[in-house]
Amino acid sequence: MKKRTNMNLDSALVSQAASVLGTKGTTQTVHAAMEEVVRRAHRKRLAARDFADLTPDALAELRRQRATG
Repeated sequence: MKKRTNMNLDSALVSQAASVLGTKGTTQTVHAAMEEVVRRAHRKRLAARDFADLTPDALAELRRQRATG
């Protein structure tokens, strides 16, 4: 779903973000920045997990299941 909106953006900040993100245009830059924020939040949640049950034996079993499944 897309939503048209009007926003007041700092043009220098948009230019800096576009340079960092490798994007062209304000819309593409804003979308890429929002996607990066979401990815960063996912990585942060993932990094906070301890994965105590993910032992070498459990990993081997998961790999076996994936190979045969």
